[in-house]
Amino acid sequence: LIITGRQAIDGDTAQVGPQIAELLSLPQVSYVEHLELAEGGFRIRKATEDGYLVVFAPTGSLITVLASANVARYMSVGGIVDTYSREVEIWGVDDITVDESTLGLKGSPTRVAKSFTKGLKSAGEMYETDTEEAVGIIISKLKEKFII
Repeated sequence: LIITGRQAIDGDTAQVGPQIAELLSLPQVSYVEHLELAEGGFRIRKATEDGYLVVFAPTGSLITVLASANVARYMSVGGIVDTYSREVEIWGVDDITVDESTLGLKGSPTRVAKSFTKGLKSAGEMYETDTEEAVGIIISKLKEKFII
C-alpha cells in the first residue's frame, strides 16, 4: 500500500499521487477519510462532493488521504530530546539511480497553464411557495443557466 497526501501546498493540483499510481500501474483511491483492513485488501471511506463512498481496494494500491484521515500523535518530551542525538540521513540525486531528464520542471509530465483562487459561491435564494410555482421557478432557473 502506498499512501500519499491529497495534494501539495504549492501547486494545489492533487496530481502527484494519481501520477505515481498510473506510472506503477496500480489501482488508486483518492480523498480517503478512513481505511480498515479487509480480507484481500482495504475497506475505504472516500469523501465525495455529496458525502462518502465506501469502496474496496486490493493490497497493491495507492491512496491519497485527507488531513481528516488521521489525528496527529504528539511526541513525548523524552522522544523530542532523543531526536537531537539521531542523525538524519539525507539523499540527493547523486545517491540514487535516476534519469535526470525525468526530474524537475523539465521532467514533469504536466504543465499548469493557469492557477487561480476558487471564487466564493453566492448566497442561495429561498422560496416559500406551493409545488406548482416551485416547479416553475426551478425550470426558469435551469433555463437561465442554459441547462434546459
